[in-house]
Amino acid sequence: MSLDAMSNDLLAMHTRRRVLQTSALGFGSLALRGLLGQGLLGNPMAMGQEQGLVLGGMDAKRPHFTPRAKRIVFLFMKGGPSHIDTFDPKAQLSRDDGKPPPFELPRVVFAQQGNLLKSPWKFSQYGQSGLPVSELFPNVAKHVDKLCVLRSLHGSNPAHGGALLKIHTGSDQFVRPSMGAWITYGLGTENQDLPAFVTICPTLAHGGVNNWGSAFLPTYCQGTPIGNASQPARQATVQHIANPKLDRASQRKQLDLLGKMNEDFAKAYPHEAAIAGQLGAYELAYRMQSSLPEIQDLQTETDSTLRLYGVDDPVTENFGRQCLMARRFLERGVRFVQVTHSDSEVQWDQHSDLYQGHTKNAAEVDKPIAGFLTDLDQRGLLKDTLVLWGGEFGRTPTSQGNGRDHNPHGFCMWMAGGGVRGGMAYGATDDYGYYAAENKMHVHDLHATILHILGLDHERLTYRYAGRDFRLTDVAGQVAHEILA
Repeated sequence: MSLDAMSNDLLAMHTRRRVLQTSALGFGSLALRGLLGQGLLGNPMAMGQEQGLVLGGMDAKRPHFTPRAKRIVFLFMKGGPSHIDTFDPKAQLSRDDGKPPPFELPRVVFAQQGNLLKSPWKFSQYGQSGLPVSELFPNVAKHVDKLCVLRSLHGSNPAHGGALLKIHTGSDQFVRPSMGAWITYGLGTENQDLPAFVTICPTLAHGGVNNWGSAFLPTYCQGTPIGNASQPARQATVQHIANPKLDRASQRKQLDLLGKMNEDFAKAYPHEAAIAGQLGAYELAYRMQSSLPEIQDLQTETDSTLRLYGVDDPVTENFGRQCLMARRFLERGVRFVQVTHSDSEVQWDQHSDLYQGHTKNAAEVDKPIAGFLTDLDQRGLLKDTLVLWGGEFGRTPTSQGNGRDHNPHGFCMWMAGGGVRGGMAYGATDDYGYYAAENKMHVHDLHATILHILGLDHERLTYRYAGRDFRLTDVAGQVAHEILA
């Protein structure tokens, strides 16, 4: 080989090495961008401003107007508790027990239905308001003057999957951001060491992760699951919360290096929010390693508090533990907490064995819920915490053997705290409890009212995606001002 040829080869090798050295971070950025994928790229609007709402990041944000509540907890009873056996008594149903229904059934029913079936439980009036409550809930009944019972709710889907998605996301047909994700998007968090949205022991069925997902909203808006419904609450935690191979100091160095490596990428692509979202998730996970175990350690609670929630009783221990964890999250600034009562055997879905199933379920949640309301009130949290109780739909006044079918056409939920009027019933179903009849409240109306209580205008809380503006209430929703204190 000639001297000139050898010089050219050396020059080429030097040039290739130089290119690799000087562009290493660029190659890494290209790889990271590819791994994130176009489907994860954030909306450019999310890093700026939209309709006066400051977005981007998890910092606490200013609501549209003065809120009545700062946070919300959703006590979700999966399967559909029967409104006519809990908080919506029907004298005419008792009178006509066993007769054919004197009204037309919906065009689409989930399963074949029989004659009218009266409630096997007695109702009594409680508190100064005299609101009636079933004997299924003797402890919650003591708090009836705090409750605003919404008796005229209605949805659009008689199947569990569609109804769960409807109550959680506002849509039973498409993947949409969950209610908790919208609230996180609008208000952010008050604790940088914890997620803004936590769901304790959620069900993995009937929509699963979509019920707490963020869909096209920024990734920081999605809920963080603590366990799931198939495991006891005492075992529930965030998966992989601890790193068994690296100590905290080494993890800190890794995160710092990752942040420096992506500085150039962030400058070159300032509108790609996915990078900031991913790094933010890593940072939050790092901080949660110390903050989350402390919250879940109930040994710091007094014996009287544990008894108040029923943690000392095997019947109420599981749900009581969930409610107590919820209080500990709420008092540390978590914006939205969901607690789910569900199991793989009974749930609240009593097509048969109504008496046995509802008796079991109510016994498991009645004392914990009452203790939760008492504790929030004593700590001064109830006045600015909205408590929401209910399922995805109600049950029919017609029978299926000794049970009831799904009923999305008329059912009830209740609210407490957070600036709602206590000791009142809003709306009504018909004389038999099948259809919403007075002051009808669609699921979109429920969501609009919840956002209003939290200081958010549901028509302004929008996000532009795929060429159109989306919101939790779609193109509907009316605030029920009559229930506000």
